[in-house]
Amino acid sequence: MDIRTPIGLMFLVKGLILAAYGAATGGSTMYARSLDYNVNLYWGVALILFGVIMLGLAWRGRAPAET
Repeated sequence: MDIRTPIGLMFLVKGLILAAYGAATGGSTMYARSLDYNVNLYWGVALILFGVIMLGLAWRGRAPAET
């Protein structure tokens, strides 16, 4: 098993959770400390992108089946 697969899945799931939390708390006053940037949503999207890239590299790096 390629190490990129579980790493990609972990970042993808964690990013989905964080992005969903950021989307659910979009207009909250807790973002006043971060200059009204929804940091949870942005980092969730960044983690999702990284997870997708890792999964794509793992998929692309698979050796073709020998016949």
